[in-house]
Amino acid sequence: MNIEALPEEKTYEDWEELTLLLPQYHVVLLDDNDHSYDYVTEMLTRIFGHDFEKAFLMAVEVDTAGRVIVDTTTKERAELKQHQIHAYGPDWRIEHSQGSMSAVIEPAE
Repeated sequence: MNIEALPEEKTYEDWEELTLLLPQYHVVLLDDNDHSYDYVTEMLTRIFGHDFEKAFLMAVEVDTAGRVIVDTTTKERAELKQHQIHAYGPDWRIEHSQGSMSAVIEPAE
């Protein structure tokens, strides 16, 4: 076996650069009246790892603007995060909340 023929190992920086070259997609959370600010903040901190302040500001934006970009990432990860939002479940704080919030995926430009 010729050792020189083996591909070189990729560093973290190599993978980071490669990831940046992949097409990026926005995960967009859509507003509804069936979920509280506490629910949205909790969901965004758990699913995306956003800190409380950032998650709360996103909750305010989705409430006032009707939508908010909660992540920009690769298509596969965006689809996973969308699925996690859709699977998060109803807001136990609101009696008429029947299910999860909605999110869409859009190409980042």
